[in-house]
Amino acid sequence: MSAVLSTKQSIYETITAHIIQAIADGVGRAVMPWHGGVVPVVMPRNAATEMPYHGVNVVALWATAAMKLYPSGYWASYEQWRKLGAQVRKGERGSPIIFYKKQSGEAEPATVEEAEAPRVVLRHSHVFNFAQVEGWDLPEAATRVSQVEINEQVAAFISATRADIRHRGLSAFYDRVADYIAIPPVSLFTGSPSCSPTEGYYSTLLHELTHWTGAAHRLDRVQGKRFADPDYVFEELVAELGAAFLCSALHLVNEPRPDHAAYINHWLALLARDSRAIFAAASHAQRAVEYLRTLTGSRVP
Repeated sequence: MSAVLSTKQSIYETITAHIIQAIADGVGRAVMPWHGGVVPVVMPRNAATEMPYHGVNVVALWATAAMKLYPSGYWASYEQWRKLGAQVRKGERGSPIIFYKKQSGEAEPATVEEAEAPRVVLRHSHVFNFAQVEGWDLPEAATRVSQVEINEQVAAFISATRADIRHRGLSAFYDRVADYIAIPPVSLFTGSPSCSPTEGYYSTLLHELTHWTGAAHRLDRVQGKRFADPDYVFEELVAELGAAFLCSALHLVNEPRPDHAAYINHWLALLARDSRAIFAAASHAQRAVEYLRTLTGSRVP
């Protein structure tokens, strides 16, 4: 089921409010919907097409999964589940997603910019998680890859970007002027009960790599000049989401960074002030992932 919205703002506000609620639920633990919590964070995927969702739809579905404790990443519309021979349980409510279509009917990627293009119509639909249906079995899990193999694949992915990465100091950051990433040696990362020191190192590095994509000679994002100014807060949200998309695709645990708590209230204020901010941030994050994927020749979603 899909619908043309009478105003674009209504779906922006609906999805933004949904994500704000999920973020607020994790405030006491500094855990966002894109971090590992009670249930693992997995890339949302359509059960009928096997295609991953993208952009803000990923964040919106992660928000639902975090609040409802859905362990599966499989989603589909009511009609898609029906065609798969499954039945959505009575009383279950769908989660909103968006997509754009040309008026001729050709589907377009879900980006805010394309929503503003001539002859492009914003539509929305509702999807249901596997946990909300009966009569369908999860596909057989692929052969589990060892953590050693995962780490090797992530290391190769990062190396293929040819980013200037310097191991020094006690904090991680991207130097925009000198165009390099500084990060402490992996030996200084301590990990947590759910995240190894190596995973913590790589998730931090993927965050900084997302910042790195925003340089003027790459994707040319405005990144802000000081903590808490609007552009700075927005860029941190882009890097958060970019790292989350990459960690999920690369099968890494995305552990909350020590500085996350300092940003949460700023992110909540940003989303409350501008219902399109999360759409734009997710769009920029998706572009960053695609840019890195192109550099590395990777098939990362």
